[in-house]
Amino acid sequence: MLPDGTYDALIVDAVDGRLEVTITSGDHKGEVVVLRGSFAGKDDVDLLAEPATLTVLDGVPRLRLG
Repeated sequence: MLPDGTYDALIVDAVDGRLEVTITSGDHKGEVVVLRGSFAGKDDVDLLAEPATLTVLDGVPRLRLG
């Protein structure tokens, strides 16, 4: 997992609640993180190529769209 911090990200794959997110800037640019989760009103196709912000705090990742 990534160190604690905030990262610009892009969802590159989404299947049945499994999200692959790539970091798009900074020292970890290009790294891929796999997360579990869903977003109300969004299906797998809606999530593809969606920009996001990944925040890691105390080793726990949180993904915010937009």
